[in-house]
Order: sequence, then structure tokens, then C-alpha cells
Amino acid sequence: MIKMYHYATVSKALDQLNEKGFTYDFNLNEDVIKKNPEKFEIVHVYRYEGNSDPGDEAVVYGIKSTSGKKGVYVAGFSANSDSETAKILSDLSIKGR
Repeated sequence: MIKMYHYATVSKALDQLNEKGFTYDFNLNEDVIKKNPEKFEIVHVYRYEGNSDPGDEAVVYGIKSTSGKKGVYVAGFSANSDSETAKILSDLSIKGR
């Protein structure tokens, strides 16, 4: 089940997820998600929308692997975001609903 949270900032979301044990940085190791997306589940999703600048928009994912590893991935949440991993995670998020 995906849980949506609303925090004032991305850094606050990251702090809260860290406290819940999501300590691994998937941004630094995104190839593991690209190679085997079926081994990951999105447990938490946090979307941050800037007040006036669409470039401030982001999504923070709390991700759990089938091996039990828990971590986060932060992606731009704008129309021009082109990260392959962010697209894979978006697809996982939609499938999980």
C-alpha cells in the first residue's frame, strides 16, 4: 500500500523517511532499479510542488526491495523530467494503486 505524506519541504520528507529506516540512496545507485524494477515496491510517495516555479516540483519515493533494503529516490516532477528511473518508478506507483 502506498502512503502519501505532505511535508513542507523535500528535506523534511527525507528526514522523516530516514527515521522510518529508508536510509539507502537510490539516486546514487539507480541502475539497480532500472535493471530489475520488479524487485522494488514503492511504500511511500511524497510530492512537493513549488509555489510559483514548476522547476521546484519534486517527488520523493520511499522504496523497499524484495531483499528488504529500504531507501529513497528523489526525482524532478515536472514535464521536462526525463530520468529513466523516475519513469520506471512512476509506472510502479501507478501499478500499485
